[in-house]
Amino acid sequence: MIERRSQLVTFLSLFGSMGTLVCCALPALLVSLGLGAVVAGLASSVPGLIWVSENKLAVFLLAGVMLAGNGLLLWLNRNAPCPVDPKLRQACISGRRFSRNLYFVSVTVYVVGFVFAYVLA
Repeated sequence: MIERRSQLVTFLSLFGSMGTLVCCALPALLVSLGLGAVVAGLASSVPGLIWVSENKLAVFLLAGVMLAGNGLLLWLNRNAPCPVDPKLRQACISGRRFSRNLYFVSVTVYVVGFVFAYVLA
């Protein structure tokens, strides 16, 4: 049960950090490459993008809270026992490795979004 909850939080934190990337980093990158028309077309095609950009503080706070919660769950479960059966044990170990790697990808995406939204703005 705890492992499933940890995986859910991992995926939610990934999508939260991707929201920061979509709201801030991607439009800034496209404009800096001279593709402002693409950003305008994207904004007219996806109206939710404007809302996310207008509420970027809430998006960053929510994504940060989810990432912090996920990091806490990963830390608390780092030494949790795995089953004795070799196949289940290997699945447990690979699942933990996958969750940890996905967490670091999420944090990297979050930091990139933060840099484009607040540092390079």
